[in-house]
Amino acid sequence: MTTFDDRQRAFETKHARDEEMAFRVTARRNRLLGQWAAARMDLTPAEADAYATAVVQADFEQAGDDDVVRKVVGDITAAGLDVDEGEVRRALDVAEVEARRQLIEAA
Repeated sequence: MTTFDDRQRAFETKHARDEEMAFRVTARRNRLLGQWAAARMDLTPAEADAYATAVVQADFEQAGDDDVVRKVVGDITAAGLDVDEGEVRRALDVAEVEARRQLIEAA
């Protein structure tokens, strides 16, 4: 029974670690996307930092990436720039790869 309990605890620990890493990758990805959008909108460094934080917080509105994409597309469009959802989703994909790289290097 001890071996089974040890395996179960190890599985639960791995699952918790994987979930935490997924959360950290998503938060870092969203921050990077916010920085990308801030650069497109020509924001000051302080405004860019605040905007990147707002993009991270936007992800808590609903499950999935649609809330983040909708926010960024809306904000860039409101700034008078031309951007479509596909371009933002491509930037999101690039940001995810970079976020994973950054977190792996930090570990």
